[in-house]
Amino acid sequence: MSLFAVKPLEALLKDAGHETLRRTLGPAQLVALGIGAIIGAGLFSLTGIAASVNAGPAVVLSFVLASIGCAFAGLCYSEFSTMIPIAGSAYTYAYATMGELMAWLIGWDLVLEYAVGASTVAVSWSRYVMSFFQDFGIHFPQQLAASPFEPLTLPETGTVIHGLINLPAMFIVMAISLLLIIGIQESARINAVIVVIKVTVVLVFIALGWAYINPANFTPFIPPNTGETGAFGWSGILRGAGLVFFAFIGFDAVSTAAQEAKRPQKDMPIGIIGSLAVCTILYVLFAHVLTGIVNYTQLNTAAPVAVAIDRTDYMWLRPAVKLAIVAGYTSVILVMLLGQSRVFFSMSRDGLLPKMFCDIHPKFRTPWRSNLLFMVATGLLAAIAPIRILGEATSIGTLFAFVLVCGGIIIMRRTHPDLPRPFKTPFVPVVPILGIVFNLILIYGLGWTNWARLFGWMAIGLVIYFGYSRKHSITHNS
Repeated sequence: MSLFAVKPLEALLKDAGHETLRRTLGPAQLVALGIGAIIGAGLFSLTGIAASVNAGPAVVLSFVLASIGCAFAGLCYSEFSTMIPIAGSAYTYAYATMGELMAWLIGWDLVLEYAVGASTVAVSWSRYVMSFFQDFGIHFPQQLAASPFEPLTLPETGTVIHGLINLPAMFIVMAISLLLIIGIQESARINAVIVVIKVTVVLVFIALGWAYINPANFTPFIPPNTGETGAFGWSGILRGAGLVFFAFIGFDAVSTAAQEAKRPQKDMPIGIIGSLAVCTILYVLFAHVLTGIVNYTQLNTAAPVAVAIDRTDYMWLRPAVKLAIVAGYTSVILVMLLGQSRVFFSMSRDGLLPKMFCDIHPKFRTPWRSNLLFMVATGLLAAIAPIRILGEATSIGTLFAFVLVCGGIIIMRRTHPDLPRPFKTPFVPVVPILGIVFNLILIYGLGWTNWARLFGWMAIGLVIYFGYSRKHSITHNS
């Protein structure tokens, strides 16, 4: 069998008819899932880092660039999610258009987006929890809430030390994983409540913080380049776009829940495009207020919103906002781990991974063994890895997935032109090509160290594919 043998569309659509997962999600819940995944570490943490290291106040332009790439990809995701309304996201789409090998690579790549992304958010969750505790005089040992590869400056003495392990980050990953095992409907209800709280916090921060904007903080709006690519100037805006791109991942996680949507052909485009549009508007306003309150040079921290609130007179608001941000991060981790377990569910069902990962819990009807695997793997990564490396790895993995999805639309229009498409990506092939170009530009902006990490991860994936997956694949053994 060819490495590029595709999984027949008939087989994929047959999978959609297998009611192994409960169809309980409506359009409002899908939009909430998208917002739940999108608004999180990218906004509340990486915005400050991108502004201080890469783009300055022009980080708002970085958000605009990132949103353009996401918009093109989102239109392509919407078409796929209505054509092939089953769990698996970009992995399933690649299997139907570019063959098994590319499907494996994209499925393996999605680990960077979902599992590593969940680790990134868990690290930031830990920072805000520690800041929240300190507001009430509770001091958790800093070395037990930070990566061993991350330097810490003790405020009392100014001494620089290194962390030992991030225990709070491990804890939240374990708690969310257990919740996901209990059931998708229960998880979606909790997520919907958290999303309302999280969006309220963003709106309150924008409304109250606007009065504390210091116009001097916007000068220069685009700081001059330091001579290093990606360090301010236009190259810094591009590098910042690659970093804050992390803030937009999540709308595609909606597509992993297609097999649990009540009316996927109608509801999936609403969930994907709707959540992306809402969040883009909020992001630009939020970044403008944040860099207006605090000079960009002082935002190189995983909890920049806490720094901004300290510059206002609303000290009573500080613990409430931090608590809401913590709750918001919780929903992001929930959706990331949900997406990851569903991708592994699909890959296991196709024989590319051991069968145990598609086993459904007899009571809860969830892929519980996938959840357990990533509870361990994601928890350990969150415990030891620094946030910037995690964030960049997540961004480049997601960008690569978007490139393949956009390419898949062009291929599918040629190979299956008559297949029903409840939602059609407009102006094909122009929109998919623009999606490919924009996302490749963002990948370029992330720099060679991130390219090397991506290639290394893909190399590991190829070893596993040729060592195990190809031999056990349903496609190659049918």
